[in-house]
Amino acid sequence: MSIDLVEKANSSITAELDYVSNLVIGVIDVQRSKEKGYETLVKENLCDELDELRMVYEGLPDFLEQVSANENASFPFSLECRKAPLIVYVHQIGYLMCFFDEKISEALLIGLQDFEFAFSEDGEERRFYYHTQKTRELDNLLGDIYHKILDMERAIIRDLVCRVLQFLPQLTKAVNFAAELDCILSLAIVARQNNYVRPILTEDSILEIQNGRHALQEMTVDTFVPNDTKIRSAGRINIITGPNYSGKSIYIKQVALVVFLAHIGSFVPADSAVVGLTDRIFCAMGSKSMTTEQSTFMIDLHQVGTMLRHATSRSLCLLDEFGKGTLTEDGIGLLGGTISHFANYDYPPKVLLSTHLTEIFTENYFPQSEHIKCCTMSVLNPDGQTSNEDIIFLYRLVPGQALLSFGLHCAQLAGVPSEVIQRSASVLEDIHSKRPVRRMICDNLAAKDKQYQDAMAKLLAFDPRKGDLNHFFEDVFPPEA
Repeated sequence: MSIDLVEKANSSITAELDYVSNLVIGVIDVQRSKEKGYETLVKENLCDELDELRMVYEGLPDFLEQVSANENASFPFSLECRKAPLIVYVHQIGYLMCFFDEKISEALLIGLQDFEFAFSEDGEERRFYYHTQKTRELDNLLGDIYHKILDMERAIIRDLVCRVLQFLPQLTKAVNFAAELDCILSLAIVARQNNYVRPILTEDSILEIQNGRHALQEMTVDTFVPNDTKIRSAGRINIITGPNYSGKSIYIKQVALVVFLAHIGSFVPADSAVVGLTDRIFCAMGSKSMTTEQSTFMIDLHQVGTMLRHATSRSLCLLDEFGKGTLTEDGIGLLGGTISHFANYDYPPKVLLSTHLTEIFTENYFPQSEHIKCCTMSVLNPDGQTSNEDIIFLYRLVPGQALLSFGLHCAQLAGVPSEVIQRSASVLEDIHSKRPVRRMICDNLAAKDKQYQDAMAKLLAFDPRKGDLNHFFEDVFPPEA
């Protein structure tokens, strides 16, 4: 543990903090609500008046049961009820006489002139509530006792809060230290559990990671394939191609996480790591936001624009599929222009760029430069077919370029229906062969085509000067059964 952390602990844990702790513990009893069955927090023996109110409230059921028995005995008539009437206490309303199942008839109410109907309640059993002379006496004698208790407790807690807030600076300092210590312990536990290593920070603008891993992704899969990263003076702009599902996005994110963790003082998920001091990490990762009135592509443009204006040789720039959110030609142009901008630096930032726009390799979209390095995520494809079911993703970054996306295979892995994949393969084959795309054969469409062809043939053969027009329309458009 560092001396700095020990000094922070020593300065954060003070006598004032101990005083506040004892102050709160002396007033609050967090278990009281569970034990008593109603909302109450203040300890007993702290306020005599509050304790007296609580004693009355907790003894209220037995008291009301006795009062109810006396009232029932004093009725001027016998009540033939399944359940005897009962005086109840309702929060914020007061005391009421409750009759079950049936409302008191108008004839009986004549002899009960002090009874006043309040409201009824439907549930498992119907209940009818009345104000009576006795309930009015209880209202005057006891009042809304539950809310008297709540008001008194709230006043005590407000006073406690005011006294605690006098020590706000000390509490804030202690909370900040606790949060920092929690982060440090969490990072230490994860580093030990997942075999992280201590990175080497250097003032040189380089990045060398051996068998780097994604800190989160490796915890969600059975086997994670690590990858190396080596960025020195040459090859600082890494253009990464590869099929969908091959791990391009995971790779560039894992590099950023290693750099970030190294800069906050954490161990990193790798066998070894030498990380040059980095001033900023720029990201254009196709993020979406429901709160901004911008499209995903516009957000990408803003992020890339900020990157191009402010990136230095010590920056790390991540671009994931930049240019895919617009027309292919526009996307290729923007991507090529971005690469050219970075390539014209004397000492470019460290750039990791993944893309499916492989057309940038076939034309002069960016200059030949020692700063540019092409990599691909390797795939095992025995016969070189784009739709082969035996394609195996190796998730290993190797030098080179990939011109195939294996999109149909990825669609199959994603559970796209087989008929959709078969149709896609047919369209793809026609496009590659430069043939017109064959129309999909469908029984419903074929029947419609036949119907239209027959109608056209009859129309061409019809002579309006000799034929019966009504008969012609009935023949071409027969009435539905």
